[in-house]
Amino acid sequence: MSSPYRAIFRRPGTLPFSAAGLLGRMPQSMMGVGVVTMVSALTGRYGLAGALTATLALSSAALGPQVSRWVDRYGQRRVLRPAAVVSLAAVAVLLLSAERRWPDWTLFACAVPAGCVPSTGAMVRARWALIHGGSPRLLHAAYAWESVVDELCFIIGPILSIGLSTAWFPEAGPLLAAVFLAVGIWWLTAQRATEPPPHPHDAHSGGSALRSPGLRVLVATFVATGVIFGAVDVVTVAFAAATGHRSAASVVLATYALGSCSAGAVFGLLHPRGPVARRWVVGVAAMAVSMIPLQLAGNLPVLAAALFVAGLSVAPTMVTTVALVERHVPGARLTEGMTWTSTGLCVGVALGSSVAGSVVDAAGARAGYAVPAVAGALGLALALLGYRRLRTAPQRPGGAAPQARGGAVDDRGVEGARDVTVTGAVADGPVGASGAAREGTGAPGGGGLV
Repeated sequence: MSSPYRAIFRRPGTLPFSAAGLLGRMPQSMMGVGVVTMVSALTGRYGLAGALTATLALSSAALGPQVSRWVDRYGQRRVLRPAAVVSLAAVAVLLLSAERRWPDWTLFACAVPAGCVPSTGAMVRARWALIHGGSPRLLHAAYAWESVVDELCFIIGPILSIGLSTAWFPEAGPLLAAVFLAVGIWWLTAQRATEPPPHPHDAHSGGSALRSPGLRVLVATFVATGVIFGAVDVVTVAFAAATGHRSAASVVLATYALGSCSAGAVFGLLHPRGPVARRWVVGVAAMAVSMIPLQLAGNLPVLAAALFVAGLSVAPTMVTTVALVERHVPGARLTEGMTWTSTGLCVGVALGSSVAGSVVDAAGARAGYAVPAVAGALGLALALLGYRRLRTAPQRPGGAAPQARGGAVDDRGVEGARDVTVTGAVADGPVGASGAAREGTGAPGGGGLV
């Protein structure tokens, strides 16, 4: 492990909560594709499977920010465990409904509360912000590390989910995803020493984090980014099927995540300079341009190479996104702010999957790659239009926040750490990240932010 990554884990408790975050994020890459595999195997109805997956994504987009807002107000342990119980119970009934062939409406009724799953990536990044907020270089490396973890989830997760559901029994993939969620959330919330302190008054009095104009720009752009991810997934599967190699689709999509993973690992070793908003716009532009070569791919090896190159711009852009969220959202609503970017991705993935599927049905797989290309251009236009709002962050007075339990963090706490990051890392120096991953704030290959 290179020096910056080794350094971020020197603080007590950092490795366990990052490992717990890895387990807690696995469902985001496993549940959707697992439900598709399960429902299609049990019923043979791909339309039902797609509609059910879209319902899960939209439910997560609607409920996720509210769960994170409660986390900012009451703390991770008090909120994440009940939220996980609700989600796990809904998933259990969903699997039972599918296995027993209950009416379709029962599947959708279960999919809505199943979206109460916590945004684990946001919770882990909030812990990193608390611990390394006083060191912009280490915070940048920590966020880059989490982007690598996001991509690992989206490389491994779909293979596990699809493989188990096809080789064992149809419900195996979603069932394992639920186990990962339970273990990850309980392990993460058991680690009280690194848990960010709640802000019961600040998180409630200022309203939603989405009131920030800068955050609205990020979320709107991430809807377009989510369309890219959702469309690439669907069209690549159709493209592989059209060439007679449907089973190779997961390998081809893995190269997309592998490109992002590789770029994220390298980006964490760098010491980027210059305005973070400008760097973010460049990243969005690179993502848009990288969709053009997909139109020219005539076979799966060429497509895999093009997707690998396209993935190189994803993780650095996601890393920079979280730095912008830190800059534009008060520390008392940081978790909610991070989750809103994931929400944008979830909405975009649902839209992208639906639109791309329709285009493929009407004009064929090759034509489907026009959808992510158009979405990339739209995302770039939104980023350019919102650049002025992102360039100038609101100036907020610094202030000390209570130190995390166990003395594992810098004594400046969350709020002071955020201000240090703004002045030292975001305005002129190194930065860090979706979400996005995809969960994080998002990542390619599975549709929606870790």
